[in-house]
Amino acid sequence: MNPASFIQAGRDERGTAIELHYQDLGSGKPVVLIHGWPLTHASWEHQLSELPRHGLRVVAYDRRGFGASSKPWSGYDYDHFADDLKAVLDTLDLQDVTLVGFSMGGGEVARYMSRHHGARVSRCVFVAAVTPFMVKTEDNPEGAPSDGFEEIKAGIAKDRPAFLNDFCKKFYNVGLLSKPVSEATLAWSAALAHPASPKATLDCVDAFSRTDFRADLKAITVPTLIIHGSEDQTVPIGISAERTAKLLPQAEFKVYAGAPHGLNVTHKDELNADLVRFANGA
Repeated sequence: MNPASFIQAGRDERGTAIELHYQDLGSGKPVVLIHGWPLTHASWEHQLSELPRHGLRVVAYDRRGFGASSKPWSGYDYDHFADDLKAVLDTLDLQDVTLVGFSMGGGEVARYMSRHHGARVSRCVFVAAVTPFMVKTEDNPEGAPSDGFEEIKAGIAKDRPAFLNDFCKKFYNVGLLSKPVSEATLAWSAALAHPASPKATLDCVDAFSRTDFRADLKAITVPTLIIHGSEDQTVPIGISAERTAKLLPQAEFKVYAGAPHGLNVTHKDELNADLVRFANGA
């Protein structure tokens, strides 16, 4: 297996092939990691370096528009994202897959399971995920006001690099008295976000905030694990994981006490242990 390569996932509006950059590490039961906004597959560093030690084959890829993947002008919606995920699973011929979606990546998991009928997948994990429906609407009164998402878009349009630097602090709940990660980790996270397409960075705000995954979640019939931090300021648990758990009453639901959004870094050991256990059917 090539540790770092590209997979073709359809073509853009000009007919140019869209390539997804990925890593494929280890051997055994496959685990596919789908990163959050606005980062890359490298944000899974602590999982990529640990899960293969436990007899798992771990695949992680950059979403279109991010990292080293192609950056087309359009196609930043969850139907395209789910089709890209299908291209990854089909090209690598993965079977008995555990799909793990972090934050925005949870949307890919939900949409893939409904749009592609859960093909090749035996387990799902939602980590700090945006499901089931982020924005407040008439038929989704539990969501967050749209003003907050519009402010995010305005910040990106005004000064994307500055916005991303500030956003990473919120990602880990960094404040005057709270330093759960180092300055170096903050700089690393921001560095992952900066190379993304500005258009993708902007369009994905609408995608993860305005996509309704409630019907998608109901299509999931495989064992599912939901993990969320109790102190997540980016995707608050009350409008996300708690509601996802109600739509998936058979799912295992774990709350990491005190964890921020970026719990794959701050609570890496706990998350790694849960992923190894769940992927192995325990």
